[in-house]
Amino acid sequence: MTLLSGLRGAILAFLLVVGSGVVGYRFIEGYSWLDACYMTVITLTTVGYREVQPLSTRGQIFTMLLLIGGIGIVFYTAVAVVEKVVEGEFQQFFGRRRMQKRIDALTDHYIVCGFGRIGEVVCRELATKPVAFVVLEQQEERIREAEAAQYIAVQGDATDEKDLVAVGILKAKGLFATLPSDADNVFVTLTGRELNPSLFIVARAEADRTTRRLIRAGADKVISPYAMGGHRMAQAALRPAVVDIIDLATHSQSLVLQMEEIAVSASSPCKGLPLRDTGLHGQPGVIVVAIKRASGKMLVNPAPTEILEVGDSLIALAEAPQLKELERRVRGV
Repeated sequence: MTLLSGLRGAILAFLLVVGSGVVGYRFIEGYSWLDACYMTVITLTTVGYREVQPLSTRGQIFTMLLLIGGIGIVFYTAVAVVEKVVEGEFQQFFGRRRMQKRIDALTDHYIVCGFGRIGEVVCRELATKPVAFVVLEQQEERIREAEAAQYIAVQGDATDEKDLVAVGILKAKGLFATLPSDADNVFVTLTGRELNPSLFIVARAEADRTTRRLIRAGADKVISPYAMGGHRMAQAALRPAVVDIIDLATHSQSLVLQMEEIAVSASSPCKGLPLRDTGLHGQPGVIVVAIKRASGKMLVNPAPTEILEVGDSLIALAEAPQLKELERRVRGV
């Protein structure tokens, strides 16, 4: 469709010339419709065959005009077609090369398998962070939608190991299995865990019974959109203020209040120190909600004497500028 739209003018001009030639020979020389069509074709293609019958003076003049105007349009159309085809193939080839170079340069990125309704929301959230991610989608139409949103998108099958390797799963930090089929999500999770044991995998589950399978397959988190949506609707009616504050704190564009998870790395100046000695506890405008230990244990409203260790995550609530300062202190950057 794109090719025809680009060549519409040339094709219409070519058809107009052919039609004019047929009608001209039909009424100027009195040829039959078949003979008129034959004369038009051999004239425009310059094959040099003999005329159906000797041309009159008007017929000769018409033939010369048809040759001058028609051959130019025929060659222009042919060149335009070839140019568009070659140009399209070159653009597609070099576009794939550029895309693969961008993916090869990524490290600690996320892979979003499936750009459906759930995958699109995931990408939107990742883009606002922002963090690097790659979309792996099988349908061409959805690939175009992802590219229109300025995402790195690759057309491929997320259940195919080769396609996962092509989008950098060996160097990726996390993977989102958001395919519409539970069976496919289980397979993607199994393959992702096998290829990259340190990968953080979040998988979508349509049925409750699939949750256990996904966890056994290696998923770190399993999300059921329907269960979560129903729970959210009930809480919106029963605890509307709680839902509002959670929405406010977790929305990436909120300037009033944000909640963030900050990892304690080996280079952090806070490692090995009690919370009170880090300058984070009791800081005005900052609420340390919890400390998540590397073992997975969650300490809610931690005491000032709790020691921060490498691998811990600090969950804090504050305004955006204060959170930035908090991240700077914890990470030492």
